[in-house]
Amino acid sequence: MTLPVIAILRGVTPSEAPAICAALIGAGITQIEVPLNSPDPLESIAALAREFGDTALIGAGTVLSTQDVADVADAGGRLIVSPDCKPAVIRETKARGMQSWPGVFTPTEAFAALDAGADGLKLFPGSMAGPSGLQAMRAILPAGTKVYAVGGAGPDNFAEWVAASADGFGMGSAIYKPGLTADEVAERAKTIVAAWHAATA
Repeated sequence: MTLPVIAILRGVTPSEAPAICAALIGAGITQIEVPLNSPDPLESIAALAREFGDTALIGAGTVLSTQDVADVADAGGRLIVSPDCKPAVIRETKARGMQSWPGVFTPTEAFAALDAGADGLKLFPGSMAGPSGLQAMRAILPAGTKVYAVGGAGPDNFAEWVAASADGFGMGSAIYKPGLTADEVAERAKTIVAAWHAATA
């Protein structure tokens, strides 16, 4: 089973992206997004899709428009993650056969995202909603809805989020920030993977 963790490589550059991605895959994390506010993000996505597209789900974060979706698709990405809920972006993503994970914070946004065809929901910012916010929302979400907590979720509180029904997580600075080497990212990734297994054992 694919580990339900999306690595968020905000700030990664095209020259370092392949080594970082290889480190993540080696640790067991195979869902990877390059936010579009990173340096030359489409170049990074294209390089990762070419090299790792058969073993990892590569795509973009901070996707805000249908043009962004088209650009990521042209670069070979297969995953679209947004900080907000725009039905047009979700529909364009699904029309191109890609996975759609829009950001939601309220039941209204959650249902709008699901109605537009989202594969799963990114609860963002997780630190504001908290596990109790997810638990309250879960009571009215359709059975089987996948919800990943992003922002405020990490190895120290995975168990609390899992108990509140989180299906997975998006990990940003806890797993990567500019300046870290591939070896350092690998160590962080291993810690996160171990914490996930401990929380779900």
